[in-house]
Parts: sequence; structure tokens; C-alpha cells
Amino acid sequence: MFFAVASLLILGCGSYSFTGISISADTKTFQVNYFQNSADLVEPGIERDFTLALQDIILNQTNLSLVKSNGDIMYEGEIVEYRISPTTATANNTADQNRLTISVNVRFFNKNDEESDFEKRFSFFYDYAGSAQLIGSQKTTAIKEIYDRITQDIINASLANW
Repeated sequence: MFFAVASLLILGCGSYSFTGISISADTKTFQVNYFQNSADLVEPGIERDFTLALQDIILNQTNLSLVKSNGDIMYEGEIVEYRISPTTATANNTADQNRLTISVNVRFFNKNDEESDFEKRFSFFYDYAGSAQLIGSQKTTAIKEIYDRITQDIINASLANW
């Protein structure tokens, strides 16, 4: 009985999502245009990886279909920052901790709700030991963690009603 009442309440309140994503019934497709890398420090392959990460999170968190063109919603933009900087120093004036920062400029367009269109910069960082080099698995982990956060922030800004 409880489940029947709970189901009626949830279904009776229109579209509801535990993730907070709210997409109009008219929106069926999305496209993610290739994000170019225009950062001063160029790291090969990060533009491809970011484009794929954004596509994957939308596919995993929505029922939308990915299309190459003419999507109901569209994401485009560029990676504008890839920077490694020291965040704290030791007494010997060497970096005790470094920070990788990646920033992405995103333009979002919604054919069914043009008032929700925006252009916005999203950024996140990953801190690591100053004695470590950002290579191999550490670099892969850093970029994945940054992309996980940035892509979720993009989803929240474009599709969630928070």
C-alpha cells in the first residue's frame, strides 16, 4: 500500500528525477561539438578526452540520444586553461604542493527553451605533492577527477533545476 501511494505521489507530480535533472518531453537529442584546446600550455589529447567525458555523463544521466548535428540541446566551447602552479612552498623555496587547474568555456543552447541558453566558464583543480611529477597514472587520475567535477557542474548548470 505504501509503495502504491508513494508511486502515485511521484508520478502525479510531473517529471521528477532524483538527480535533479529536468528535461522537457520535447527534448530527445543532444550534441557535443568538439572542444578545442586554446590553453597557453597545450596538453595533447585533453580536448578529445573532455569532449568524450561530457558526452558520457549526459548519456549516463539522461535518456537523451547523442547526435552529430541538429541536437535539441547543444554544447560547444573550448578548453581555455591548463595550468600547473605551486600552492605552498617549503622553507627552501621549493614547491611543497602543486595544483593542476583546467578551465573550460562552455556555450549551451536549448532549442526548446532558449531562455536557458548560456555561456559560462567552468573550472576545477587537482592538488599533488610538489616532489611528484604530473605524469603517467597521476596525470590520468588528476585529469579524470577534474573532468568528473567540471562535467557534473555543466550538467547541473544546463539540465538541473537546483
